Amino acid sequence: MNPTAHSSASPVMTKRQIWLVMIGLMAGMFLSALDQTVVSTSMRTIADDLDGMALQAWVTTAYMILSTISTPLYGKLSDIFGRRLLFIIAISIFLVGSLLAGTAHTMYELAAYRAIQGLGAGGLMALPLAIMGDMLSPRERAKYQGLFLAVFGVSSVIGPLIGGLFAGASEILWIEGWRWVFLINLPIGLVALAFVLRFLHLPKIHRAVRIDWWGAALVVGATTPLLLVAEQGREWGWLSLGSWVCYVVGVAGAIAFVFVERWMGDDALIPMKLFKSPTFSMATVLGVFVGFGMFGGLMTIPLFLQLVLGASPTESGFMMLPMILGLMIASIVSGQIMGRTGSYAVFPRTGTFFLAAGFLFLTFITYDKPYWFIMLGMFAVGLGLGQLMQTLTVASQNSVSSRDMGVATSSATFFRSMGGTAGTAILFSVLFSRIPDTIQAAFAQSSVVNGIKSALADPTVVANPNNKAIIALLQNGQKNPSALADSLNGNSAFLTSADPRLAEPFLVGFANATVTVYWIAFIVTAIAFVLSLFMKTMPLREKSAMQEEADAAMMAERAAETMGGMVDPGVPTTEADLQAAEQREAKRQKERAKK
Repeated sequence: MNPTAHSSASPVMTKRQIWLVMIGLMAGMFLSALDQTVVSTSMRTIADDLDGMALQAWVTTAYMILSTISTPLYGKLSDIFGRRLLFIIAISIFLVGSLLAGTAHTMYELAAYRAIQGLGAGGLMALPLAIMGDMLSPRERAKYQGLFLAVFGVSSVIGPLIGGLFAGASEILWIEGWRWVFLINLPIGLVALAFVLRFLHLPKIHRAVRIDWWGAALVVGATTPLLLVAEQGREWGWLSLGSWVCYVVGVAGAIAFVFVERWMGDDALIPMKLFKSPTFSMATVLGVFVGFGMFGGLMTIPLFLQLVLGASPTESGFMMLPMILGLMIASIVSGQIMGRTGSYAVFPRTGTFFLAAGFLFLTFITYDKPYWFIMLGMFAVGLGLGQLMQTLTVASQNSVSSRDMGVATSSATFFRSMGGTAGTAILFSVLFSRIPDTIQAAFAQSSVVNGIKSALADPTVVANPNNKAIIALLQNGQKNPSALADSLNGNSAFLTSADPRLAEPFLVGFANATVTVYWIAFIVTAIAFVLSLFMKTMPLREKSAMQEEADAAMMAERAAETMGGMVDPGVPTTEADLQAAEQREAKRQKERAKK
């Protein structure tokens, strides 16, 4: 049966209504984005308190896997049952997971509760953008995209700060400080839920469709092992038996998923017809490349700031402000231009260019470069991301019909997340595999060796307790060189307080290994730039999905009246169909008049 839509809300929303809904949407997205960063600076405290240091990686992995695989599910289900219902469900699941995580007593419990949070977070990331697609035309939507990127940027900056503050407090309101990392979500989430319940009223959709259960099962079966090996592969070994099992199961699941989706047609979880659009296909490919470069490359910048420049986790969050500033400036400017011109053609090209240029600039980084040098590179990367993140989503939404708005939005988010996961896994693996070689190369430099000798010859340096750990490491390193590299794979806080001459080889080694990561990120984003030159763009539509649905229903009713009930009002009718029907009816009336 063909879909019919019955509107319980006006297809055109006032600015006041839009802004009230936006508050709820941004609060929901803020929750999901904040939860990706707030845990990082508090995890060591949490692991110590729950006596589970070895299990801390699973707390992050559980959240990441569930949030990624649930994204396309939310998109498809929202196309069937309506965006409002699914967004309410996503917020509710996230709040339940947050409450449970705040009461966890073991790391196993915390990992399970973080998985519940991730299940809700998948909807919090994808659905606000799809709801925007319902309310606003692609051309008008571009003007608001800076707000959502601002939410993303602010959460990235204050997340580590909030996590550090809560973890550092023994108690807040008679509750252990670190538990507020999760409990803080409750008031924010309740505000988002209240605004959505009160102000978000979209047309109710009634569609008779097949539920793609096989597709849902296969997307879980295909992505879970791939995400798992991406997170744990460095610890397991990329060629270990466990890794190979994940590779085989993941690839087999992906192949089966494609066949099932082709068989399901329009009812598929990710309809293959979407990829018939050159714009959607290229936007998806660029999203994967951008996610790879963005998440993979930028994960190393806070590490560099903390390890080489000696910044605390909280300070490193503030030191990332230049990137956030570039991201917000580029997003706001590009959104205004897109809104006025109705075209986004230039931004995928200039965005990937700035992104590649920023990573190329960072390849010249050394351990003794001042902060302002890194700041310039981060600002350029931010300018690139600001032109790409929402532009590619708008391009995907603009290339599909209103029926597929949710699945197109969630697919764009899903593939970007997969690219980011792959980038993080590959680039971190490269980073830590390069560190042993770069540290050994640093120890071979005569200036470094002379500096160490002069430091060890100074009695005050040897007697300083801040140098005790690094001196012991240097002495052990003469017998076991691999211990020098392993020192940067664990707690490296001893480098911050040590004598600069003793710390220099480690800082030089880490900086040089980081350069390799930026070269890879540059190559990936440079390929994205070349691909962007071939991207076919379409003028941005000036009607929202709600308006298009309302217009289609109105035209169908007019066609039914014109043709004497011969047309089903539930069948979507274009203006061309209506004109043809009117011409045929006029011709019949002339023939009757002649008779």
